[in-house]
Amino acid sequence: MKRDALSRLCGLLLAAAALSWQAAALGQADYAREKRWAAEITPSILLGDAVYLELKSGHKFLAIYTPSPKAAAGVITVHGIGVHPDHGLINPLRSELAEQGYTTLSVQMPVLAAEARGDDYPPLFPEAAERLQAAIAFLRAKGLKRIAIVSHSMGSRMTNDFLSRVAEHGVNAWVAVGLSGEFTRPESFRAPVLDLYGEKDLPAVLDNAAKRAAAIKAVRGSGQVQVAGADHFFTGVRGELVRQVKLFLDARLK
Repeated sequence: MKRDALSRLCGLLLAAAALSWQAAALGQADYAREKRWAAEITPSILLGDAVYLELKSGHKFLAIYTPSPKAAAGVITVHGIGVHPDHGLINPLRSELAEQGYTTLSVQMPVLAAEARGDDYPPLFPEAAERLQAAIAFLRAKGLKRIAIVSHSMGSRMTNDFLSRVAEHGVNAWVAVGLSGEFTRPESFRAPVLDLYGEKDLPAVLDNAAKRAAAIKAVRGSGQVQVAGADHFFTGVRGELVRQVKLFLDARLK
């Protein structure tokens, strides 16, 4: 009996230790997963060049740089949860905006393990902010004087945190695509914001649309657009997504 009780106790302690390790790991980006993404997508990039930006820690992360001839403005595209900088709707955004006069830089944001949920990501927001700062510095070094961010889903949450906490960020416009919930600290926004979402978007996006519209009403040049028939990933209507983004950027960056 004592041996059985001891075995059960050891099992419980091991399980607790495993849960503790997992919780701690969720606070750190999964660099191995990033490396796998990079190895998978870089050989198939059809438009743009793979470049690597560096964090203060020395970690280098992938970005896809697509210069546009005579571009006066740059656009940083920011993907959603747990994916890569050429995934889904990010590909047409970064590619087509480059073809229409904007230099684009699509950035690998920090990711967690595939099973991680959105609520696990806020501990990564400081690193996300550093990546965005590195992306801005990269485009500035290329001579681009005006810079916008176009972000999707979790990328919009990361961008919201960055813009609300970093006073001198150098961003001239922001398009938040499919932002779940409400804007965080909108009173700190200095650049105009477009809140862009789909008619058939996620409940967390749709249910808070009115609150987001009210939050950015006082931010000059801001607005909200709902795209008819679009889901969270703008399946089948990505041409309209790019069109709405370009309309907003043209009016504020050119």
